[in-house]
Amino acid sequence: MQIRLADVTHIYAPKTPFETTALSNINLTIKENEFIGLIGHTGSGKSTLIQMLNGLIFPTYGKVYIDNREIREYKSLVDVRRKIGLVFQYPEDQFFEDTVFNEIAYGLKNTGLSEDAIKKRVSNVLSLVGLEPKFFMERSPFSLSGGEKRRLAIAVILAMRPDILIFDEPGVGLDPKSREKIFNLIHSLFNEGISIVMVSHDMDTVASFSSRVIVMNKGEIVLDSTPYEVFVKNRTLLDKIGLEIPETTKILLDLKRCGYNVNLKIFDIKELKKEIARFLNGRI
Repeated sequence: MQIRLADVTHIYAPKTPFETTALSNINLTIKENEFIGLIGHTGSGKSTLIQMLNGLIFPTYGKVYIDNREIREYKSLVDVRRKIGLVFQYPEDQFFEDTVFNEIAYGLKNTGLSEDAIKKRVSNVLSLVGLEPKFFMERSPFSLSGGEKRRLAIAVILAMRPDILIFDEPGVGLDPKSREKIFNLIHSLFNEGISIVMVSHDMDTVASFSSRVIVMNKGEIVLDSTPYEVFVKNRTLLDKIGLEIPETTKILLDLKRCGYNVNLKIFDIKELKKEIARFLNGRI
């Protein structure tokens, strides 16, 4: 599956005193097997952009294509949203059923699956996100912890077998252990063939997981490249627009300034430790 935005502009409250241009002339293509990190300040247009990707909102100007078909041409956007799943920042906003089972099964009931097939799929996706089916099936979604709610929200989308998953700040509000579980789950889904678009303010996570980083500022895409090109080669631009670089990059740049010949393409903390150990001859 491919998503393409052509000359997309989106204006909120047009022709009123509250008129705001959220996106300005966006051209963007998202292909299969990509892990895209989307970064930028609050108000840069990130949330508007990701809602545009599965038809929650439409452009004021320009067009959005899903597999080379303009999104407004679809008679129903249900099929689009089954293939392009969006996990919101606060998953409890998506819940409305009384049990975890019913929450996941709701969207499956109109797919033609038998009752047994639905039960099997619900069980499978719960196991996939690390929620034991026997323990969680009959629990209320609203009784879960923050990390469990986030994993349930992912399970709801996974049950529809999407090609692309979009995450809006998946780590926000979680304790460190829960955050690690969520990000590891997202990375494992990418390894299984699901394309990922992830909005996050966690630059270290974006840099270590993403194959492509898109930087937004004032409704425009100002950078679109590899983590190395964005965070190392263009760190002056990031500083100019007020965005941080990963902590791993800061450490490596400091070591570089001290005369150490380090690899600036490292973003994973474990690889950073190995790199430091390399030039310290294993003394750590």
